[in-house]
Amino acid sequence: MSALSCEGLTIGYGDGAPVIDGLDLGIAEGAVVALLGANGAGKTTLLRALAGLEPVRDGRILLGGRDLTDRSTEDRVRSGLALVPEGRSVVVELTVDENLRLGGLWRHKSKARKAAVAQMYELFPPLERRRGAAGHTLSGGERQMLALARALLARPEVLLLDEPSLGLAPKATAHLLGVLRETAARTGLTVLLAEQNVTGALSVAQRGVVLSLGSVVADRPAAALAADPALRHAYLGF
Repeated sequence: MSALSCEGLTIGYGDGAPVIDGLDLGIAEGAVVALLGANGAGKTTLLRALAGLEPVRDGRILLGGRDLTDRSTEDRVRSGLALVPEGRSVVVELTVDENLRLGGLWRHKSKARKAAVAQMYELFPPLERRRGAAGHTLSGGERQMLALARALLARPEVLLLDEPSLGLAPKATAHLLGVLRETAARTGLTVLLAEQNVTGALSVAQRGVVLSLGSVVADRPAAALAADPALRHAYLGF
């Protein structure tokens, strides 16, 4: 059984043509899958629909075999699905520490929550140094670390990430993707990672799925995808 799967998923806005059209996708438990494609391919729309933020015209979304298609976003989070959207969404009025404690509020009792927050500081040392700083004072890289750490505190079964490296310096990107790879390997977390940074995404993923105009045009092991120049030139731009 897949940790997360879509069956015949169709998503669109208003009466227009579908953005995602009859998509079938399954992600094994503990796998890191890179979701790739040019701007407009449908990556963000797919992640938002999986998280319950976009309506589904047709098809099903399953989490560990449980049908989530008509469930609210809150129900999906409580079922073990978490989304880190593009844009480093943190509560900018709160401090780093307050953001992290908020992320673990409903998953942990007080003592366990403190230990979980401490673990996030170990994973992301820059956040430890800025723990009393307000979110609006953080750099782009620090905000992205905070958004990821807050999502991990909720202990999801499946983590959806939308362009986590967007706008980050190479060093910050390498650290972020490295933490993601290590966390997935250590905890068995399942990850669907939408990225324009194809090389970085394929370096941490076991598998790559390429979207074009809302349909899957390639689904291969990450190494095989990276080594296919014709496919890379046609759909990934390098």
